[in-house]
Amino acid sequence: MLCRGRRRPGLWRWPTALRRLSRLAPPAPAPADPVVVRVDANNVARLGAPKPRPRPRQLLSLPPFPAGQDPLPGRKVAPRRVTAVSWVKHYFADVPQEAVQAHFNRRMVFSECYDHKVSADSIRTQKHHLKKIKHNDAMEPGMRIHLPVSVAESDIKKRYETIPTATLHPNKDEIEYLRRLVIYRDSAILVLNKPPKVPMKGHLPVHNSMDVLAAAALSYGSEEGPKLVHRLDRESSGLILMGRTKESFTRLHWLLTSVNLARTSSQTWNKACEAYAQKYWALVIGTPKEREGVISAPISKVLLDDGKAERVILAHPSGIDGAQEAITEYRVMGPTINGCSWIELQPLTGRKHQLRVHCAEALGTPIVGDYKYGWFVHQTWKQNPQPDFEPFTGEPYKLRRPEGLEIQKGSVLSKVPLLHLHCREMVIPNIAKFLSSTGGWHENGTPWAKEKPNLLRFVAPMPPHMKISWNIMSSYLV
Repeated sequence: MLCRGRRRPGLWRWPTALRRLSRLAPPAPAPADPVVVRVDANNVARLGAPKPRPRPRQLLSLPPFPAGQDPLPGRKVAPRRVTAVSWVKHYFADVPQEAVQAHFNRRMVFSECYDHKVSADSIRTQKHHLKKIKHNDAMEPGMRIHLPVSVAESDIKKRYETIPTATLHPNKDEIEYLRRLVIYRDSAILVLNKPPKVPMKGHLPVHNSMDVLAAAALSYGSEEGPKLVHRLDRESSGLILMGRTKESFTRLHWLLTSVNLARTSSQTWNKACEAYAQKYWALVIGTPKEREGVISAPISKVLLDDGKAERVILAHPSGIDGAQEAITEYRVMGPTINGCSWIELQPLTGRKHQLRVHCAEALGTPIVGDYKYGWFVHQTWKQNPQPDFEPFTGEPYKLRRPEGLEIQKGSVLSKVPLLHLHCREMVIPNIAKFLSSTGGWHENGTPWAKEKPNLLRFVAPMPPHMKISWNIMSSYLV
């Protein structure tokens, strides 16, 4: 027995066996995933987990196939049988046909089954309601096609677009710049793809507006320059329609104001006017409660800052504040990605800031980059990102930037994104078919223009900042 007085500090030790047992690690858990043999570049075999399979991309839903009318407006002869690849190529006219055909070859195009009703909550609930289709399958009335949004992806060569300088007299560079924006021209109309940040109507401080540049660059030898039929906001982009003659400008202005106002005694012209359509693509924060519907919400203008500024708001139900009728059709094209979703808008009335007010106040989903009508939602969207889910499995995911994609100021990843509102598609009557060289109006069309189509359809590609946002949100999910 040891005495306490003789024990010196530091001499007491635990037994060796206990010391070794205290340092033993617990056994490794059994791998849940199957182990496979991998061979690296040096021909060395190792055990490891299998490679993860690529997850599906988000799906884009096309409008239902129409019944009782020409499904492909703008063609000379209406086809009797429309195949799936023809319908997709017609809707994505600005996409190379090879890219559309590649999606069919890879079996990435789906259609809704007729024996089930598709849920209106989200596309990710349609796992058992979609089936793969081939390129030569015939389209039937009401049939809806779903395909990855990668079908509309394209390379972005220029990182920034050059905007004309504010000069009193447009110079040679500005004239060439505007002529590059023209995508269609005939004896009656001009169609341009307007970039953002270019104003439409000029005044004394603004000299590089669209009307001033068009008068100098797009007259093409005529004494009178083209006139704007309709306008877009300065921050928005897309198709702009101009009338080259007084008669064409008047007729198109009536058509865009009201279809009934543009009607005549000609059945051919009236039928073409009924097919008029103007569709916008927008990226909104959040998702509307209903996937498609009609917004009928009158709007009115209010003056701010002693009349120096104005703002458009939803009108009061009493109707005593000078409300204007505003109707917009909308359709959600895909699931929510990073708290945002792509929607298609079709205004049935042309009011100032109609689409922006309807998205922000009527739907509760303001457009990305619209700080005038959605500043508060932008702040909460940046601070509290919402979790997202895969369209089929429902598992959570996060975005990743595709390799080799340039990040441009103004995209969805920017701290201050630009307005994501783009006038993408327009279907109008071929007014040149009803006008002679002297400007006279022919009810049933001029004799020399019988072979020309009654309708014209135009599709404008998105600006770079929206194209980058589209590519980012359609990347593989990780």
